[in-house]
Amino acid sequence: MAASNGRTKRQRGEIETLPSGSLRVKVYAGVDPISGKRHYLTEVIPAGRTAAKEAEKARTRLLAQVDERRNPRTRATLDQLLDRWLEVADIEATTRMGYVNKLNKHVRPVLGKLPVGRLDAETLESFYASLRRCRDWCGGKAYVKHRVEGEHTCTAKCRPHVCKPLSASSVRQIHWILSGALSRAVRWRWIAVNPAGQAEPPAPPHPDPQPPNPADAARIINEAWRDPDWGALVWLAMTTGARRGELCALRWQHLDLAAGVLTLRRSAYLDEHGELREKDTKTHQQRRVALDPETIEVLRELHGRYIDRLAQLDADADPTDYVFSPEPDNSRGYRPDTITQRYGRLATRLGITSHIHALRHYSATELINAGVDVRTVAGRLGHGGGGTTTLRVYAAWLSESDQRAAGTLAARMPPRPIAPTQRTVASSPYQRIAEELREQIATGRLRPGDPLPAVAELAMAHSVSVGTAHRALAALTAEGMVSVVRGRRATVAGAEGEKSPDGCGDSQA
Repeated sequence: MAASNGRTKRQRGEIETLPSGSLRVKVYAGVDPISGKRHYLTEVIPAGRTAAKEAEKARTRLLAQVDERRNPRTRATLDQLLDRWLEVADIEATTRMGYVNKLNKHVRPVLGKLPVGRLDAETLESFYASLRRCRDWCGGKAYVKHRVEGEHTCTAKCRPHVCKPLSASSVRQIHWILSGALSRAVRWRWIAVNPAGQAEPPAPPHPDPQPPNPADAARIINEAWRDPDWGALVWLAMTTGARRGELCALRWQHLDLAAGVLTLRRSAYLDEHGELREKDTKTHQQRRVALDPETIEVLRELHGRYIDRLAQLDADADPTDYVFSPEPDNSRGYRPDTITQRYGRLATRLGITSHIHALRHYSATELINAGVDVRTVAGRLGHGGGGTTTLRVYAAWLSESDQRAAGTLAARMPPRPIAPTQRTVASSPYQRIAEELREQIATGRLRPGDPLPAVAELAMAHSVSVGTAHRALAALTAEGMVSVVRGRRATVAGAEGEKSPDGCGDSQA
């Protein structure tokens, strides 16, 4: 192409012919921020009569992407993006551990090697659907799941693989993790559009808390009290609704038994190396929880046992010692997973399906059932949002509360109108005859004292047997609408329902 000064203008982009006859379009798109090398957008056009024309269209399209900054600036893979994102993301230690576990187990083995620029909504939705079919990404193939890798003699632990779908909640968490990483990639201009924003994750599951009922709660407390210190922990979890990490990090200095107040400031967790650490509570706020007299007494007894042990060890009490501890001097707190496992074994012995977090559910549902306002319950549990989370997640359906609500509403309803008597639609011949006579009596065509047609006449008029007509009159007599005197024709009963002696002398027999 000639420029106005007579020089040849350099064309942007290249179109080269491959040995197969296909055309490869290549457009420079800047320097890759990951590798530091020149980055090109490429597209291969199959050989054919219109290949040159299609190649020129592709070159124009790729140039437009570069000019409008809609092209991916890197060939970096999703693995590289996730590594870079985790370096700069400001997230809590426990949250980070959860992210890393999900990414390493479910995302990296499947999508990790895929270039970020090739990731689209269809790929993500297919990935989510596969996880919902099988969390191990088996693809429907049968295989033996070995407990040990490499050469070994199989045991009973080496079993055929059984597909287990990943829960909708976990798939949604994976979606939001990827969405956060890809949003950062858009901000860094690695890609132009966040494909997770166009993908649709599974619908959120409906919260279904399963707190133990009062009878099971009593059994749990009785079983836990075989070890009074362990029983005190279970009791406090029920009465305060504290999280397991908050109970593990609780120290004596956080208790004011004289005022009957418990302050929850910290939460225990395990770092990536399995070491016990402490951090802020989940909502980064400390909260003060009032204690009832029975709970205060439970904690006083617990403190007394702690002092007795220190006396035997010839040690002094320290306000920073833990309230619940596996050590005799309470110098070290419990690991959260230890609490979970011990409670799980307790529930299994009792034949109850429950977990330690269900005691938090129990506290919320019992308070709401007792009529405590939602804001107060949310404050005790450490929820924000004015109690929305409390109602949505922790308030299980309660038949007692529901019945009380139904009774309260019924007491405020206006009086119920009395509906007119509704007769059953006649279905048999004798019922149809009776209904016709009722209609004549109700409309005044047959007045009190008037004789009814003879049984034989009714039978002939309705093409039924004499017995069927007699049964129709018997039904009206039972209702008090017809009077029958032996040896006389049946008549319409009087206004007061008494029998009328009038008749024409025709026998009904």
